[in-house]
Amino acid sequence: MTLPDDLRSRVHDLFPALRADLEVLVRIPSVSAPAFDQAHVASSAEAVAELLRGAGLDEVQILTSGESRPAVVARRAAPAGAPTVLLYAHHDVQPPGDAASWATDPFVPTERDGRLYGRGAADDKAGIVAHLGALRALGDNLAVGVTVFVEGEEEIGSPYFGEFLAEHAELLRADVIVVADSSNWKVGVPGLTTSLRGLVDCEVELSVLSHAVHSGMFGGPVLDAITLLSRLISTLHDDAGDVAVAGLAHAPDPTVDYDEADFRADSGLLDGVQLAGTGPISSRLWTKPALSVIGFDAPTVELSSNTIAPKATAKLSLRIAAGQDPEAALEALRTHLLDHAPLGAKVVVRDGELGKPFQAPADSAAMRAARAAFEQAWGVPPVDIGIGGSIPFIADLLEVFPDAAILVTGVEDPDSRAHGADESVHLGELEKVVLAEALLLDGLAQG
Repeated sequence: MTLPDDLRSRVHDLFPALRADLEVLVRIPSVSAPAFDQAHVASSAEAVAELLRGAGLDEVQILTSGESRPAVVARRAAPAGAPTVLLYAHHDVQPPGDAASWATDPFVPTERDGRLYGRGAADDKAGIVAHLGALRALGDNLAVGVTVFVEGEEEIGSPYFGEFLAEHAELLRADVIVVADSSNWKVGVPGLTTSLRGLVDCEVELSVLSHAVHSGMFGGPVLDAITLLSRLISTLHDDAGDVAVAGLAHAPDPTVDYDEADFRADSGLLDGVQLAGTGPISSRLWTKPALSVIGFDAPTVELSSNTIAPKATAKLSLRIAAGQDPEAALEALRTHLLDHAPLGAKVVVRDGELGKPFQAPADSAAMRAARAAFEQAWGVPPVDIGIGGSIPFIADLLEVFPDAAILVTGVEDPDSRAHGADESVHLGELEKVVLAEALLLDGLAQG
């Protein structure tokens, strides 16, 4: 057993080098989306593997399955009688989006006011650094077996995750799985993620004409596809902003709530814009369904002409509550869209990604160890939180390793802006995350 004060001092001394390692990783534009150069994802995997080789792990491999992006798997066998812990993170990142929306280059790590900015600085290269730092801090005092699994395609929905697990199950088998890809309650207060919403997405295409026609010659009796698709989309929510699709489940309200002023500041909501939906803000974020239009194909303003658009397409992203079956949710959404087609317009729904929600057990030995470690690291007890986002592969992990305890831990905070412009990680919080994970691994060794 390593004393907490010894680990705190060790992590503090190691942190400048860990930050430098994070900066190296952020500089690699490892966007896994197909439209981007996948050579950068390969380079990122190589960089992660090199870091793990220097962290005292005996076996480091870069692996694929089928057409998957490269993942890194590094192992150190468990001492006799000790558990094995799987430490998960991912090295791929979201596309940067419009560079003009960033205050600085998204792939040039930049510190401002104690935060490190850059694509992947929080999601999820900080998770890699958390694992790396915990292993370095414990060194030869590491008393559990460890497998580090750094995936390369989480940001495109982990399409080969199930295949990868099936092929490498024995390599990844563990008693406890730590997924470092979530958020904390706020700066200064840790969180343990106990629920995640599931994900359903689809495309809805609406057509009214076989071809575009002159808006003056035919306008009036014929409404354009953009107007009609907008009318269809408007049926997805009621006047209060709650999702109005029949058949979608709600989970019980959380025991904590999100202060409205904090939420407005964290989300960047403009002054005067009202919050949508009813019930506690935390329930609207974690335990109720949420439905967003995340893409829209139609003529652009710049290239528009005086014609009636014959067709328009929207991409919908539906987050579903714990306990909801994603296939049933997709069928409910499809039924709603087809039943509400305006003025007899032709509506086609194309299926997209499905991801199951996650609900952690209320209590377990691993959860107790995590709560103790987090309280030691931050000096305050963690808050049990839900996350509105989805990590669909957790269901795959539970299917292959049904007896494993899964802990979802946070490297982000509400201002990290993961997936958005000016993504960042709070450096002081990241140091606490590293310490908490080192304490957790030490605590799991004690049973």
